[in-house]
Amino acid sequence: MRRVRARLRELYGIPSAAPHGRPLDELILTVLSQSTNDRNRDVAFRALRERFEGWEAVRDAPLEAVEEAIRPGGISKVKSRRIQEILRAIGDPLSLDWMASAPVQASRDALCELPGVGRKTAACVLLFSFGLREVPVDTHVSRVATRLGLLRPGAPFEEQHDAMLAFTPPGAELELHLNLLRHGRRTCHARNPECSACALSRMCPRVGLG
Repeated sequence: MRRVRARLRELYGIPSAAPHGRPLDELILTVLSQSTNDRNRDVAFRALRERFEGWEAVRDAPLEAVEEAIRPGGISKVKSRRIQEILRAIGDPLSLDWMASAPVQASRDALCELPGVGRKTAACVLLFSFGLREVPVDTHVSRVATRLGLLRPGAPFEEQHDAMLAFTPPGAELELHLNLLRHGRRTCHARNPECSACALSRMCPRVGLG
């Protein structure tokens, strides 16, 4: 892991982003990111924020109005229903700010009890909102880490998250998540990975097997 981290640093630098302290925004943004690209996600999120005065208004709005607002993000029928289910499940006050000072496990459990929220979404909320010790494992991170032999092939996402967290040095959670994500998008593609041009090829069992 140290070798992988050092090489990724050479390629992509050391990313930094201060925790933004807006967990509800991060939660809804992550829901909107499912099965779409970052641009469409951001357009849908911006439309939602411009149309409604706050998350209480989104929660209480007609379902059709929410669906219309987020249509650019794709799968708007499913996502609009899910967003309202999540906001209603949080209850009153409609806030996740308490997680900033709560044990990570308690916050993770509370998030994963919300409708349709899994470990990756919970990890995004905790890491990006509060800088807490959690590493989101999306499809790109999972693919790169598995090909490098860091994760067990076929492991469920819960196991992958536990493993990533175990071998990630404290304070490097954001760095490793973003740099593995970048490498998956730019080089280690799901289909036709660019192994001959990959800077990690010498430490990759996949390349060694030919």
